[in-house]
Amino acid sequence: MNYDSKLDVHTHTVMSGHAFSTLQEMVAAAQEKHLEVLGITEHAPGIPGTCHPIYFRNLHVVPRQWGSLRLLLGAELNILDTKGTLDLDETIYPLLEVRIAGIHALCWQGGSIEENTQGMINAIRNPWTHIISHPGDGTADLLFEPIVLAAKDTGTLLEINNSSLNPVRKKLSARANNLEILRLCKRYEVPVILSSDAHFSHSIGNFDFLRPLLQETEFPEGLIMNCDSRRFLSHIGLG
Repeated sequence: MNYDSKLDVHTHTVMSGHAFSTLQEMVAAAQEKHLEVLGITEHAPGIPGTCHPIYFRNLHVVPRQWGSLRLLLGAELNILDTKGTLDLDETIYPLLEVRIAGIHALCWQGGSIEENTQGMINAIRNPWTHIISHPGDGTADLLFEPIVLAAKDTGTLLEINNSSLNPVRKKLSARANNLEILRLCKRYEVPVILSSDAHFSHSIGNFDFLRPLLQETEFPEGLIMNCDSRRFLSHIGLG
């Protein structure tokens, strides 16, 4: 299977504090790779060194169409605890075209595997959440079947994250966890989204570490949102 991707909507610029390319460099790289949609999703305040919330209030100044490339500006919110609390004021959410929520060790207060799972499910059920970032990276112990079923029920997309599968990240459970997520999503016919989680422009659209997992699970192309940008935009209410 080719799994030809038309979009990459989880990326970061220098504004996230630990990434290395500007917004315009990211746009240029996406254009060179002939993507149709690029999402830039800076880290929310729970991550040290990221941008001030006022950054998100001024996103309207940035053009959204760059030739044939559509730019989406949003945020990667942090799931802070087992209640599913997110870390930006809800008055900012309507200003974000794509809203990703994920668990990050720097600002996560976890509990038992059941409590962690409930926290993620609460974030999935939050009507503002479009995508759950890297649920399989192993930062928190999770039960994946109820997470997949919650995603099916709400339409929230689960991400298969290329960066967390990079051996240099030393996320030892990421491969097995993502294989389990893919098998469950295939069984229950739940769509997923592939993301580079690029922190440097050259990494945009790079899914080299996750493609073998798609092949191993014989994951259906029809369940991969990246293969149809119009379908993805419609799915998140931007059709």
